[in-house]
Amino acid sequence: MKTYSIALIPGDGVGKDVTQAAWQVLRAAAKRGGFGLEGTNFPWSCAYYRKTGAMMPKDGIEILRKFDAIYLGSVGWPAEVPDAVSLHGLLLPIRKAFTQYANIRPHRLLPGVQGPLRSEGFDILCIRENTEGEYSGAGGRVHSGTGNEVAVETAIFTRVGVERIIRFGFEQARARRKKLASVTKSNAQKYSMVFWDEVTREVAKEYRDVEVSHYHIDAMAARMVMAPESLDVIVASNLFGDILTDLGAAIQGGLGFAASANINPDREAPSMFEPVHGSAPDIAHLGIANPIAAIWSGAMMLEHLGERNAAGEVMSAIESVTARGIGTIAGKDRTEAITQAVLAAITEGAEERS
Repeated sequence: MKTYSIALIPGDGVGKDVTQAAWQVLRAAAKRGGFGLEGTNFPWSCAYYRKTGAMMPKDGIEILRKFDAIYLGSVGWPAEVPDAVSLHGLLLPIRKAFTQYANIRPHRLLPGVQGPLRSEGFDILCIRENTEGEYSGAGGRVHSGTGNEVAVETAIFTRVGVERIIRFGFEQARARRKKLASVTKSNAQKYSMVFWDEVTREVAKEYRDVEVSHYHIDAMAARMVMAPESLDVIVASNLFGDILTDLGAAIQGGLGFAASANINPDREAPSMFEPVHGSAPDIAHLGIANPIAAIWSGAMMLEHLGERNAAGEVMSAIESVTARGIGTIAGKDRTEAITQAVLAAITEGAEERS
């Protein structure tokens, strides 16, 4: 029996609850699909940082390298560890070390979920550049603590980095509705964003079957609200993609439905899958975190591993549950109740197909 080794990093806050929930569902789907999932837990988190002074051990990257995939619950506990420390100590190093340059975030309304716009047919796939751009970490501060203090943060855009994410976006658009929207701010950022636009036009010559549109970030934010049905695949830089995907999450009903994948498309290193709702310290340990985003992220992991049938079963189970109104309103249903409903839906779906 084929068995996949998965590194589990529950992380902080509600990450522990939703990781446990997703893992139960994924194991059930794997059993139905005739393959195995072997999980190894790692306690890397803000609590780990407080004990050791680091978010993960020095050889953490090499430890993770042997796994088929990484599943992350959440990172962050700002009251105890600054977000800049936790993010740059765990999440970003993993993304960069494993060249997980494509961040994929699906945005669509699940059955039974009413987003604030109540937009029928809302279905957008956001592709965010994930390893450079505005989050490169290049910069510094001088004259700290004085009236002459200066802070510099430099965005790094390489031709390799821009071209590969644009090409990845075109491939996704080709597999969907053949529409790609590239997002920049080239009227104001005349070097990096004009460069992005130029590379997009060059790559577009290879994908003449895909309709290409160019938007400024502010115009795209408005379009996602006013005419989301006009959009299919969106490709944006690290910062712009980060902002637009939180907007997309809001339109699809909230962060409890926001799944994501950090992909190494060349499969030379493990990819990482995570819900994007964060650690939610205010509701941690209450047992009311919505695990749907975490389970959806797990389905994306199964699909990436090549287990498409199992991934489809998980998504069908999620949709069956939300269609019955379970997990559709924040705080209404407990984490365990939603999890058990999804597990039951997997069993029911399998029985109907047999």
